[in-house]
Amino acid sequence: MEKEKKKVKTTQQTDAADHSEAEWVEGTGEKAEELKIELEKANQQAAENFEGWQRERADFLNYKKRIERDRVSNVQAITSDIVKNFLVILDDLERALKARPVSGDGAAWAEGIELIYRKLQTQLEAKGVTRIPAESQEFDPNLHEAITHEDNPDFESGQIIEVIEQGYLLGDRVVRPARVRVAR
Repeated sequence: MEKEKKKVKTTQQTDAADHSEAEWVEGTGEKAEELKIELEKANQQAAENFEGWQRERADFLNYKKRIERDRVSNVQAITSDIVKNFLVILDDLERALKARPVSGDGAAWAEGIELIYRKLQTQLEAKGVTRIPAESQEFDPNLHEAITHEDNPDFESGQIIEVIEQGYLLGDRVVRPARVRVAR
């Protein structure tokens, strides 16, 4: 009888263990589903965070580029304003050299004026200031300012006859348009 009791007890224990295991497997299945759902939510949140981070990074890079463009533009605007002041002096020196005396004391003085003129021109060129090509060119309203329109048989319509005042560029930016006479 004792063997039967042991057998019954062992069977009961086995049944209990099987029952526990079944509960555990069933509980694990439910827990696994919960964990899968949690993992999926975490992955979705991570993907959203990553996308948000990428957007913010792109926005920041665009911001940096815009700030740099604005800075360069501001530097060019300030430089352009300063250069305009020197262009007036350059114009005066050009006019003085057009009426330069050929001989006597005035000739030596004119050489000194020409030296100053060349130095000023060299300094402006070093800062990126260049003359706008105008003589015998086609009129371009972005680069030239027409003072007069004249009939001239030697030039085609729209061609520049004469440059009244030189125009200058600072890089790609027009500091001052060339003032010109244009053929009709």
